[in-house]
Amino acid sequence: MRKRSLSIIFVLSLFTTSAFAGEGMWIPSLLKKFNIDDMHKKGFRLSAEEIYSINHSSLKDAVVIFGGGCTGELISDEGLLITNHHCGYGAIQRHSTMEHNYLEDGFWAANKEEELSNPGLTATFLVRIEDVTDRVLEHIDDNMRESERQQAIDEVTRQIENEATEGTHYRAVTKPFYYGNEFYMFVYETYEDVRLVGAPPSSIGKYGKDRDNWMWPRHTGDFSLFRIYADENNEPAGYSADNQPYQPKKHLPISLDGYEKGDFTMVMGYPGSTRQYLTSHAVRIIQNHRNPERIHLRDLRLEVMNKYMKRSEEIELKYAAKQSGVSNAWKKWKGEIRGLKRLNAIEKKKKLEKRFTRWVQQDGQRQDRYGGLIETFASVYDDYKPYVMARDYFSEAAYYGNELMRFANRFHELVEVDKEEDLEKVVDEIGARDFFSDYVPAIDREIAPKLLKAYRHNIDERFYPSVFERLDREFDGDVDAFVEHLYETSIFADSTKVYDLLDGFELADTTVIQNDPAYRMARSFMDLYSNQVMPGYRKYNVQLDSLYRVYVDGLRTMQEDRVFWPDANFTMRVAYGEVKGYHPRDAVVYQPQTTLEGVIQKSRKGLEVYKLPEKLKQLYRQKDYGRYANDDGEMPVCFIASNHTSGGNSGSPVINAEGQLIGVNFDRNWEGTMSDIMYDPTQCRNITLDIRYALFIIDRFAGADWLIDEMTLVE
Repeated sequence: MRKRSLSIIFVLSLFTTSAFAGEGMWIPSLLKKFNIDDMHKKGFRLSAEEIYSINHSSLKDAVVIFGGGCTGELISDEGLLITNHHCGYGAIQRHSTMEHNYLEDGFWAANKEEELSNPGLTATFLVRIEDVTDRVLEHIDDNMRESERQQAIDEVTRQIENEATEGTHYRAVTKPFYYGNEFYMFVYETYEDVRLVGAPPSSIGKYGKDRDNWMWPRHTGDFSLFRIYADENNEPAGYSADNQPYQPKKHLPISLDGYEKGDFTMVMGYPGSTRQYLTSHAVRIIQNHRNPERIHLRDLRLEVMNKYMKRSEEIELKYAAKQSGVSNAWKKWKGEIRGLKRLNAIEKKKKLEKRFTRWVQQDGQRQDRYGGLIETFASVYDDYKPYVMARDYFSEAAYYGNELMRFANRFHELVEVDKEEDLEKVVDEIGARDFFSDYVPAIDREIAPKLLKAYRHNIDERFYPSVFERLDREFDGDVDAFVEHLYETSIFADSTKVYDLLDGFELADTTVIQNDPAYRMARSFMDLYSNQVMPGYRKYNVQLDSLYRVYVDGLRTMQEDRVFWPDANFTMRVAYGEVKGYHPRDAVVYQPQTTLEGVIQKSRKGLEVYKLPEKLKQLYRQKDYGRYANDDGEMPVCFIASNHTSGGNSGSPVINAEGQLIGVNFDRNWEGTMSDIMYDPTQCRNITLDIRYALFIIDRFAGADWLIDEMTLVE
């Protein structure tokens, strides 16, 4: 074990921009070509083949898409998987009841027989990546209309994907990179039997809750454990008691040695979306219009949710995941605005655009291809803005903001169904009992008028739904009276009426649905969205995509010595950086590691979000950290590094220079939330759960040492 400690020495490095910046989310199959030499210079000791290989087991075989939007990693040869607590939150919540509240108390299977199944939860492995650019673009030319181009691309990619998966249970997806200048196919294998193994109580797994979300210093034990099961051939299968723990090609060894300031770190996972190539016009809309409006609308929802959740433990349990989902992006958008303004991002984008324009004007061929591009961007974004704002308001103030309306809209499938034999399937898919199990009408009823008033006040009348005519005609424009009537008369606000409707439902019963005021409101918004908002939104997005394809091609040509990384699109990426603190504002310096001491200090504030289990406090008092303490005898909890991450990287493994797991990525710092648009090496940090804290919780807190025995620990 090394004896150096994380000391204040690192401060000196904060005031210069390090060449070890950490920007970039790199395609693993291209590391050998573009990155591995640089990674070795920064301390990495594995080869590119050990990260990504199609012929041998590699790190990629230990990393999965967890569910539909997170990352997870294998940590044993028996299919044991670790991801974030917030990624497993939905599964944990679904198993929770007032009698067995696993969110509050945690859950720990005592053996494999006690592990809990999760219908619909999947773990997806990457089989291989293939560059199919030449084949996709073989018959594409610049004279094609955009619709023709896309149709030709769709046809050839379907053919490529079918060829790649024929005779297998694999799935293939081809995605554009650099706005369609390159194309890569990803072949996947998905396992459908994923069982809950263990999760700490939310007082550990979500310690600090929304107060600490996106913040550093952080003290959250954000992890949960699942296990992948397979059939007798180790292949995917639906849940069966006969299934066996999956035997992975690769699982990650776990380092107990920790890390030092400046140590190499690498993140592998599935970042969802970045937009680094946006022009100044797009950034202006995001910074000055979209984010402020979306924040305001979520303020209205959170104010009501939080009020009711404080009143009742039962309501808090029902709305925990909903409130978390609403507040997550809300806080990120706030940080993004702050970061973009601090970086003066709009002006920096303008400078690049002016440089690009000068470069274009220096050559006739460039003028033919790129001339007038920036001016066209400005014109298209002016036309695009009303549509994107209407789309945001539909999403935030109507469809996702109003639970009753969204639920009523599910019944449209029953209205549309034309065969009696299809009724039972459609009724099941509506999921009425699941909806009412965590629905509190009083919350929805109080939020609805606030959002409808905001919609009417801030959106152009051409984007008004037809239901507003009824509001004016029958209620004289009184939104409160309209909403009161809606919730009093709609059957969809009453679980008993809905269950009675669905019990023995027949085609003739659709008139009840069609005449319901909540259903009619839902359909009026959906008709508006489908017929007015989305056609314009799609039209301008198609134009913008074609402009960006040319613009990014031009940027790459103009800066031919620079290696450009492609925007994240929920495909496997590798990011690498170093353990590093940062200097967020005058006279403030953040160190790169937190400890259990900080957890205890926060708990002494007496706030509910910092309430701790008594057993954890007891372990702290006794300094009963087992073999998981650092060299100074402290229990490390979290650390930060300069790896470039985004949404989707939640649960990603953070790996050291030897290819060993040292942590589980779960967040970014608030000062760095603008990194999806513009990366700042002095401020952008990914926040990671120290794997030693997870092991400590599993072993000393939960007493689940049988799980520790499965793992490969390196001391």
